[in-house]
Amino acid sequence: MSPTIESLARTTMRQPKLVEVSQRGRAAQMVEQTAYCVSLDNKTALLLDLLERENKQGALAKVLVFTRTRRGSERLSHILKARNHSVNRIHADRSQPQREAALRAFRDGQTRVLVATDIAARGLDVDAVSHVINYDVPHVPEDYVHRVGRTGRAGKQGKAITIVTPIDELSMKAIERLIGQPVKRIVPEGFGGLQVSAPSAGKSFVPFGRAYKGTVRSFRPQRGR
Repeated sequence: MSPTIESLARTTMRQPKLVEVSQRGRAAQMVEQTAYCVSLDNKTALLLDLLERENKQGALAKVLVFTRTRRGSERLSHILKARNHSVNRIHADRSQPQREAALRAFRDGQTRVLVATDIAARGLDVDAVSHVINYDVPHVPEDYVHRVGRTGRAGKQGKAITIVTPIDELSMKAIERLIGQPVKRIVPEGFGGLQVSAPSAGKSFVPFGRAYKGTVRSFRPQRGR
């Protein structure tokens, strides 16, 4: 509930009571939060590395990928499709029937990856979303809480991965102040990331629970497919 709506409710209702499932501005306790520090040029390469390694091992779960802009959502979904990922997108430039079709395919498991702007951060209810990946760090800290809240639902463990470039650090610090805890920083080898001073910072790279050494990879369409 936005502060404006809450203020309106309190001025028009008699002795209103507010019931909260969890504390405001806090991510769900069942969500493991991690930030991967990379260079700006390697964001897409890292995302592909994460997704494709899981796909090769047959363990690719439902993944919700958030971007800041509609153009970014379109660009990223086309790149993922060219790499043979089952992907669709939701953003404000898509019609309501298109959004509903994309969401239905994601719910039914026909689409494994859904790329979305913050239009899908609030109120999106999809079972078994095991991973939320913030391809872009949100400008508004509250949007981070809503994004990662799409996983770790109904008592199930979820993972929230945020791809952080040097220019995103101020936004990440604002997010950490809001949620009241540091987000663990990990610097994957070979992706040009910078070690950030943080209480929980680490140097190992463990995508989706598996250790490996990352390398910079091309994200051009695969040939012969």
